[in-house]
Amino acid sequence: MNLEYFIAKRLITAKDYKSSISAPIIKIAISAIAIGMVMMIVSVATGIGLQQKIREKIAAFNGHIIISNFDSNQSETTLVPISKNQDFYPKFNSVNGVEHIQAIASKAGIIRTETAFEGIIFKGVGSDYKWDNIKEYLVAGKLPDYSNIVNQEVLLSQFLANRLNLKVGDVFNTFFMKEGQNKLPNSRRFKITGIFNSGFQEFDASYIIGDIRHIQRINKWKPDQVGAFEVFVADFDNIKTVGDQVYEHTGSTLDTKTIIEKYSYIFEWLQLFDFNIIVILIVMIVVATINMVVALLVLILERTQMIGILKALGASNWSIRKIFLYNASYLILRGLFWGNLIGISILLIQQYFGVIKLNPENYYVDQAPVYLNFGYIALLNLLTISVCFLVLLIPSYIITKISPVKAIRFD
Repeated sequence: MNLEYFIAKRLITAKDYKSSISAPIIKIAISAIAIGMVMMIVSVATGIGLQQKIREKIAAFNGHIIISNFDSNQSETTLVPISKNQDFYPKFNSVNGVEHIQAIASKAGIIRTETAFEGIIFKGVGSDYKWDNIKEYLVAGKLPDYSNIVNQEVLLSQFLANRLNLKVGDVFNTFFMKEGQNKLPNSRRFKITGIFNSGFQEFDASYIIGDIRHIQRINKWKPDQVGAFEVFVADFDNIKTVGDQVYEHTGSTLDTKTIIEKYSYIFEWLQLFDFNIIVILIVMIVVATINMVVALLVLILERTQMIGILKALGASNWSIRKIFLYNASYLILRGLFWGNLIGISILLIQQYFGVIKLNPENYYVDQAPVYLNFGYIALLNLLTISVCFLVLLIPSYIITKISPVKAIRFD
């Protein structure tokens, strides 16, 4: 065993590489593993990061589950109110996994200024609204306060603010249509207290957030009547299970819909990232493995005489194979070290500086988000080591076919 260890250690010295004809092959193998690991870490981190970021944005403006009236109305405008006097409000204690529930209402309107006008959806919220989800998207001003008397403070998207040439502190008029024919629209005057930018064009181009009591007054609803409820779950992975339970614990006149169902086209698109990540992982591991197999074969052929001498001295085939597998393991670990170092550095640079920008109209985010978790990085390393090591057992079998007599005479 001491002899095997000495020879294995001798084989993996940098000096031995530089003086051997296999040096270029070894460098290529190490580089392939390093590049493959960089590609795997970056693809998984950005793929999962993009999925999570888009989910967070959709949930911030819709909740995870929407409880509304069971009717045929598919528009964003609330027509038929729901009473707040429900068993599940303000605490949904009957279902495990529900983190928060809030009442909202929405109504279509038109913002008109001296120079422009825009159609909008006024989303009314109350004192129970979860502002933590919106806070990170606030780019100017502050969040409104609806805990006391009704006020005119609203949040406006940066997209609408730019189109209407408005800023924090400005006041504008909004017109809401009344139900029925030949009725003059209701006019409300609002003051911009904050501007948000979610990067999600579907929300930024339409929504403003204001006091729900304005909608209640315009629609002549009672103070305990709202348009819908938004439910937040503690774990997004359990959204379908929790969604089914929420549906079972709501009245027969109410319907529930998860954001996966409401925005099915977005989540179907996000599922493609899982397939892309798997393809990249397979391709990178295959490329790294092929390079390692080639490197090991070159090392075996280059040291045919040494193999013959060891066999002549009584060394078993498996003990000689282990020498080369030790060597291959060193090359794999060296490639993984540089791959992890470069890959994690790239992710940290992107996370803190946002170097890589994206078009929000196509990707719903303005820069590539990253999900940096050392758990999946460790799994990627373990997967690469396991696959490469198992595959390398095959070329090392060539050692058993080498004849000591022919190998010693080999020049």
